[in-house]
Amino acid sequence: MTLIKSISGIRGTIGGKVGDNLTPLDAVKFASAYGTWLKNYVGKEKLTVVVGRDARISGPMIHNLVVNTLIGLGIDVIDLGLSTTPTVEVAVPLEKADGGIILTASHNPKQWNALKLLNEKGEFLNGIEGEKILKIAEDEAFDFSDVDNIGAIMINDAYMDIHIDEVLNLPLVDVDAVKAAKFKVVVDGVNSSGGIIIPKLLELMGVEVIKLYCEPNGHFPHNPEPLKEHLTDISELVVKEGAHLGVVVDPDVDRLAFICEDGEMFGEEYTLVACADYVLSKTPGNTVSNMSSSRALRDVTNLHNGNYEASAVGEVNVVELMKKNNAIIGGEGNGGIIYPESHYGRDSLVGVALFLTHLANKKMSVSALRASYPEYYMSKNKIELTPQIDVDAILVAMTEKYKNEDITTIDGVKIDFAENWVHLRKSNTEPIIRIYTEAASQQLADDLALRIIDEIKAVAGI
Repeated sequence: MTLIKSISGIRGTIGGKVGDNLTPLDAVKFASAYGTWLKNYVGKEKLTVVVGRDARISGPMIHNLVVNTLIGLGIDVIDLGLSTTPTVEVAVPLEKADGGIILTASHNPKQWNALKLLNEKGEFLNGIEGEKILKIAEDEAFDFSDVDNIGAIMINDAYMDIHIDEVLNLPLVDVDAVKAAKFKVVVDGVNSSGGIIIPKLLELMGVEVIKLYCEPNGHFPHNPEPLKEHLTDISELVVKEGAHLGVVVDPDVDRLAFICEDGEMFGEEYTLVACADYVLSKTPGNTVSNMSSSRALRDVTNLHNGNYEASAVGEVNVVELMKKNNAIIGGEGNGGIIYPESHYGRDSLVGVALFLTHLANKKMSVSALRASYPEYYMSKNKIELTPQIDVDAILVAMTEKYKNEDITTIDGVKIDFAENWVHLRKSNTEPIIRIYTEAASQQLADDLALRIIDEIKAVAGI
C-alpha cells in the first residue's frame, strides 16, 4: 500500500494510515492545497472548479470529500459526477472555469484512486505549479471561508453528451463515411465510464456495438491497463461475433487500444501511429510522442514530410513540446491521442472517431491496416523498487556503460542503438523502474530487455 505525491497530483491506495495511503484526510489535504494554490494562481475573488470522477468503487467517497473541501474554501464547483478525464478537460474551458480535478487512478487497479489537477485551459499543471501545491499541502497553509462565503455546487451531468458532440463535429471526423462502412465493434469499458461514453459515441456514428464489461460499477473484471495479457475476453469475443474490431479503454478513457478482426492486438503503440497517419494525410504537419513510444510514429511522420520530436514521459511534457513544435497531433505510445484541434489532452473518443474515419476511407481490414505500418515490437518490463535500491546510481552506471551509444538523459536514460533502443526510467505513478525496449522482432525486443534487466540487477546487487 502506498501514497505517491507528484507534480501531477496525488495517487494512492484506499484505506490504511494517513500519509501512507490515500485516506479521507489525505484527499481533503490535497484538495485544500489545490484550492489554495488556485486562489493565488488566478488572483480573483470568486473561483469555479470542474470536478468529475471515473467509476471506481472509492469514487463517490473521494468525490464528496473533494467537492466539499473546495466549497469550504469558497470555491464554486461544477460537479460532472461520473465522467472521463478528457470530458473534464473539455468542460473546463467551455465552462470558463478556473481549474479542474479528475478523480481517477487511470489504469491502476481498483484499490487505487487519485486527484489529477488541471489549470484554466483544462490541461495538466506544469512542474513548477505542481511543486507549489505539494509545498502548500506539506505546510498545511490553508485558509477556509467563513459561513457567508462558502462555495456552491452546480450539478451538470450533460458533459459526456457535450463531449461526444464536440468530437463528432471535428472537421476530420467523417460520420457519413463511418455509417456507410457498417462497422460492427466490440467495446470493453472495464466497468467504468468508458462503458457509457464509447458505445454512445459509436452508436451516433452508425456502428453496431457489442458491449463487454460496460456496467460502470467499478468492479474491474481484469487488470484495467489495456495490455494484451489482460484482453483475452474481448479478443475471443471479436472473433466469435465476427466483428470488424474491438475497442478497449482504461477506466478514465484517456488510453485506447484496438483489437483486429482476427482477435490479435492492433498494438497500443500503433493507436497513435494510425490516427497520425490519417491526420497527416489530410493536414500536413509535425508530431510529438514521448521517448518511450515507438519509432513508427517518426517513420510515418517522415513519410508525410513532417517533423517528429520526442519529449520526456508525461502528458504535460508531450503537450509542452507539441506547442513548441507546432504539432498537429501527438500523444503517448500507451494509446493516448492528443489532437489540438479538439484539446490538449489524451482523448480516447477523439482516437476512436479518427481511427474509424481512417478505416472507412481505407476500405481495408484492421489487420491489413496494421500490416501497412513499419514493423516494430516492444517489450515493456519493470523492476519493483525497495528502499535499498538507488535508482539514480543505477541510471548513472548504465549511462557510463553505454557512453559510446546515442544517449538521452532528459527523462531517465534512453539508449538508442542503430537497430533498437532501451529506455530506463523511474515511474511517476508506481514504485517501479520501467524498462522499455523496441526492436525489429518481439524476440529481439525481449532479449534486449532481459539483458538490460540482468545488467541493472548486477549494478543494484539484487
